[in-house]
Parts: sequence; C-alpha cells; structure tokens
Amino acid sequence: MPNEANFLDITLLGKEYRVACPPDERAALLNAAAYVDGKMRDIAEKTKSNHAERIAVMAALNIAHEHLSGNQYVPAEDQKIESEIGLDIDAVRRRICHMETELEAVLKPAG
Repeated sequence: MPNEANFLDITLLGKEYRVACPPDERAALLNAAAYVDGKMRDIAEKTKSNHAERIAVMAALNIAHEHLSGNQYVPAEDQKIESEIGLDIDAVRRRICHMETELEAVLKPAG
C-alpha cells in the first residue's frame, strides 16, 4: 500500500483488523483497541459466547453507556493494583494526561 504509515493493524478478540490511522494518533488508537478488546473479552467470558458480532455489539453498547453515564470501566488488573496499594488509577491517568498536555505545549515549536 502506498500510504502504509497511515494504517495500523489492531487485534480485537483474536482477529486482526487494518484501520486507517494518522501517525500521530497511533498510540491513542492502540489504547482504544486494547480497551475495546478488554471489553469484548470480558463479555465473551461472562456470557460464554463465541459469536464475535454479538460480543462486539454488546461491547459497543456497554462502552456507549459508560461514556454517556460518566461511568468509567476499570480493568481487573487496575482494580487489583488499586486494592493492593491504594492507588486511584483514574487520578493517575488524569495526571498523566495533564502532564502530556503540558509537555506538548512546552515542546511545541514556536511559530
């Protein structure tokens, strides 16, 4: 493909997908794919279903509900970290986002 850099291969529930993605959005898309994959795996495990389309629809509905209601999904490994060391993962994520924004502003070339 001529614009290979504008595509990214992601894996959802064990199946690979090639999606269009600007180079500066790769990390965000990988994070989104990991989030969706986690939701899909949780649903597949809970429902004992192997119908990818049904799992994808349920994941989409759950993610939309979380977004619209303001509830945030916390992966099991994050819940374990939070309970073991008393760390608020959401607060850490917010702080990291804030630091990234500050770094981008400082590193952004003037002009």
